[in-house]
Amino acid sequence: MIATSHLMPGETFDFPRKSDVSQPSISDDEINEKYKKGEIRIVTEQARYPLDSIETMLDSKKYILNPEYQRRKRWNSNRKSRLIESLIMNVPIPPIFLYEVDYSIYEVMDGLQRLTAIYDFYKGKFELEGLEYWQELNGRTYNNLPEQIKRGIDRRYLSSIVLLQETAKSAVEADFLKQIVFERLNSGGEKLTPQETRNALRNGKFNQLCIRLAENDFFRTMWKLPLESEGEEKLLESEPYRKMEDVELVLRFFAYRHISHFKSPVDKFLDDYLKQANSYSDETIMNLENLFTETVSLIYSVFGDSAFIPPKEKRDNKTPIKTVYDPLMQVFANNLIYKDKIIKNSIMIQDGLYSNKESLYIVEENNRSLFDGRYNNKKDVESRIKYFQSFLQNHLS
Repeated sequence: MIATSHLMPGETFDFPRKSDVSQPSISDDEINEKYKKGEIRIVTEQARYPLDSIETMLDSKKYILNPEYQRRKRWNSNRKSRLIESLIMNVPIPPIFLYEVDYSIYEVMDGLQRLTAIYDFYKGKFELEGLEYWQELNGRTYNNLPEQIKRGIDRRYLSSIVLLQETAKSAVEADFLKQIVFERLNSGGEKLTPQETRNALRNGKFNQLCIRLAENDFFRTMWKLPLESEGEEKLLESEPYRKMEDVELVLRFFAYRHISHFKSPVDKFLDDYLKQANSYSDETIMNLENLFTETVSLIYSVFGDSAFIPPKEKRDNKTPIKTVYDPLMQVFANNLIYKDKIIKNSIMIQDGLYSNKESLYIVEENNRSLFDGRYNNKKDVESRIKYFQSFLQNHLS
């Protein structure tokens, strides 16, 4: 029997039904009138910033570098250096997009990486590396560049397109329009991951909770992710971190508590859950935060950093997988009331789960591995939860 999640008061999820909404039929005159009224129309202006002014600009605190809809920083020193080389060569650089949230106060909607790369270069925060056409400048910072090169960089400009404050008539409309622009800007180029898109278009209290919980040291250790204490450069070396896959893993834990509502594809299921969870009360969010923290702490106390690693990989690759993470988290969360007994029997639990006799790779259903990552429909997830629940139950008697 599958152990159902013990949902908390206010922890609801009603899977949205398909609505039969037909396209409105209006006349050309009505369409023209809608256009004349300026509905959903962006008001912009353009500007150009000398590169040597960007350091002063950002230090002025008039530019908000991390609005809620931005992705995490992705650029390392090599990528930053390539931008500087492009500027030296006068290669055209795409404009940045700003939103005027107040008079002369701007949010950086698109172009955060370019802005911070230029800022860091002028601040001397990194040395040029990996240059292709100006290899003789590798190892140099801005301050020790040849004078002619410095002057050449200083006279370059970074273009911007500014969405003016009068674009929106209210704060709600402003958020809506900013998200539209962000989504359209990122429909090409470096494609957003599903979680980056959620972060942009579904941000709210619950999304912020997932970001915060993804910083948990036990969670990061079990997923082989750098810790916050190791610094930004170390974090940027991790592709799962840069793409917010850690945040998605946290979201999966909460969404899979509603496995009865699960429908493929997984990304749509997570989208719908996050949209509703953002409206949870502060009390419900606090209770769920405690649930996640206690669950990862308990799992770490039993399995250490091998918690989500299939036994066949324990000695070699040591790669955690979602098909172990998802059900193991659900089962331990549902059995927190037996925490003391689980800790007492932790050695037997670990040895039993990862013994050759009960290897996760040996468990089969319909002639295939139960934990094969290619199979992720509702029945597969329920079978994995059932397996872990049955196993843990044997150690709680």
